Amino acid sequence: MKKAEVFADIRDTLGIVPGFLETLPESLLESEWTTFKNLQLAETAIPNKYKELIGLAVSGATRCQYCTYFHTEAARLFGATEEEIQEASLMAKHTMGWSTYLNAERYDWDTFKREFDQIAAHVRASQAAAV
Repeated sequence: MKKAEVFADIRDTLGIVPGFLETLPESLLESEWTTFKNLQLAETAIPNKYKELIGLAVSGATRCQYCTYFHTEAARLFGATEEEIQEASLMAKHTMGWSTYLNAERYDWDTFKREFDQIAAHVRASQAAAV
């Protein structure tokens, strides 16, 4: 696809061609746009609202103001509530905190996996008993 065709598709989809897409090298433009459109905007195995909440959590952890803004607003466009947006942010904080602690303490990986597998087995058994 030629640059003009890609830009036309972007304009049809987004209403404008954002500058950050205009600055991509022409050799990457079509593939980057196709990936963006098919993963970010299309319905996939993960509903769009959840993909955006995941994106928000990752953006917060990486401290990218561009991505945090994008994913927050996109989550809203796909129906996320303010409570869901806040929870995604808190989940990122929670995950980063435990990651920092476990890595700083050098908690044994094999022990961690074994303990979590025991926890998962217990929860599965409890769920099965409840049914």
